Amino acid sequence: MDHYAFYTGQCFDAYRYLGAHRSGEGWVFRTFAPAAAGVVLLHGGREVPMERVHDGNFYEVRAEDVQPGDCYQYRIYRRDGGYTNHCDPYGYGMELRPGHCSVVRDLGEYTFEDGAWMAERRDRREEPLNIYELHLGSWRRKEDGGWYRYDELAQPLIDYVKECGYNYVEFLPLSEHPCDESWGYQITGFYAPTSRYGTARELMMLIDRLHQAGIGVILDFVPAHFAVDDYGLARYDGTALYEYPHRDVEVSEWGSHNFMHSRGEVRSFLQSCARYWLEEFHFDGLRMDAISRILYWQGDEARGVNGDGVAFLRTMNQGLKHLCPGCILAAEDSTNFPKVTAPAEQGGLGFTYKWDMGWMHDTLSYFQTSPEDRPARRHQITFSMHYFPQERYLLPLSHDEVVHGKATILQKMHGGYDGKFPQARALYLYMMVHPGKKLNFMGNEIGHFREWDEHREQDWLLRDFPIHDAFYHYMAQLNHIYLDHPALSRWDYRPEGFAWLDGSGEESCVFAIQRQGGGERLVALFNFGAQARQYRLPATAGVKLLLHTDWQRFGGATPEGERPKPAGGALTVCLPPCSGQLFCMESCKYS
Repeated sequence: MDHYAFYTGQCFDAYRYLGAHRSGEGWVFRTFAPAAAGVVLLHGGREVPMERVHDGNFYEVRAEDVQPGDCYQYRIYRRDGGYTNHCDPYGYGMELRPGHCSVVRDLGEYTFEDGAWMAERRDRREEPLNIYELHLGSWRRKEDGGWYRYDELAQPLIDYVKECGYNYVEFLPLSEHPCDESWGYQITGFYAPTSRYGTARELMMLIDRLHQAGIGVILDFVPAHFAVDDYGLARYDGTALYEYPHRDVEVSEWGSHNFMHSRGEVRSFLQSCARYWLEEFHFDGLRMDAISRILYWQGDEARGVNGDGVAFLRTMNQGLKHLCPGCILAAEDSTNFPKVTAPAEQGGLGFTYKWDMGWMHDTLSYFQTSPEDRPARRHQITFSMHYFPQERYLLPLSHDEVVHGKATILQKMHGGYDGKFPQARALYLYMMVHPGKKLNFMGNEIGHFREWDEHREQDWLLRDFPIHDAFYHYMAQLNHIYLDHPALSRWDYRPEGFAWLDGSGEESCVFAIQRQGGGERLVALFNFGAQARQYRLPATAGVKLLLHTDWQRFGGATPEGERPKPAGGALTVCLPPCSGQLFCMESCKYS
């Protein structure tokens, strides 16, 4: 590790120096604690004093009697004579809660076999990117309610994701965290895969197998804040080493400590951690949580831009793209901060994608509204395309939209039980033909009615009900259409890839969208109103109806028998209430 780079926030490999590492026949332990009065390694029931090294800000000790799987801590003495036992900030493993010791791990124990995938890893800008977001502890549970191990989940997850038509999975944070209810966003062990589901080696096995099955893997990463537990990063060396020393910006809205991104050591800690997950575990990308809290003081635009936070993001993203070619870096950011996805070299933040929170809020609000009242809200469907060219957007229907009294996606739809399914089918077709990459949270694809609970697996028994099973098959077919037709992704971020054929919707709630790219042209027709409509679509011979949200096998009322045929240079399409249809036009030649 270059110590100057570490202090100035330019270091991306701090985890290879700090923490616990093999050294000859033994192991070497190192930690950074500049304000400590002294540091002791606690291991095997012994207290082993550590020596100050380098410039006196680092502590080190070599031990021979260490084995992978051993627990250890650092006892850090404060200058007032007291001490606190801390887990290793750079530790590769931790005990299961309520234990909080670090665990010695040898990352070299596993050999990946995904070389072909890694050689071709890319950010999918001109390809379909359909992400299945899930929480590993509540996707599926064992019969006794226990968790599956990382490696045990590999084959069931591969089979399900491929059947459903997703080509990437995104895991909620997997760094060690003490509280299940935090979903992994309140972290104590940033470099430690949570022991809830097994070891680092077993996580590597899961990712390796997903890659060999052609499925990419993204990790939710938390660079804005950390848990307040005293054994973690909080006042690590007896002072505010990772957090702000000032109360007005020290604590986040979630009660956690804000990282002080003005410190080079903190920036090096975080960007080294980001590289660690991408390089050592072969994650293909990171979804970065709560970016607005880094861009603005406390996430409040009125309090002004945090220049150090902006500089940190720019440096980190630029470095990660250089060191980990083809990686995906996605920002969860609901602000209007400019150039989030512009290259860092051009003054941007350097993210690959930005979550389109505006599209998500507008779209869900529109579908919560009675069809009779939707004409006055047409802008909620059309407005996103006014700002869409400003960034490379990703459309999320994520975990945050199905918890805390918000209701699930299906519940949000207007109408009674039976009436919600046509709305949801139309919503998801609209999502797929709208430019931008896609993300859907687990359970949405089966029409989950119960809000997500991290303590229970998904209600898979819903598929025993015909209407939910039909919805599942609808979602799978729609997803596969998205993967198979380049018009829906090739030119996501080029003006010629999208056009409104009819975007008025002022009286009829009828919208017509054209997508093209990759040698084909698709047209989607929507009727979001309460009355059936007819629409005259200019067309010649060769038009193919790819999908109708109202087909009977999806729970609708329209037989699949006879398909509409063009006559006189046009196709007259009957649009049932709250429905959509997707057509491949005569130029349907794609590769």
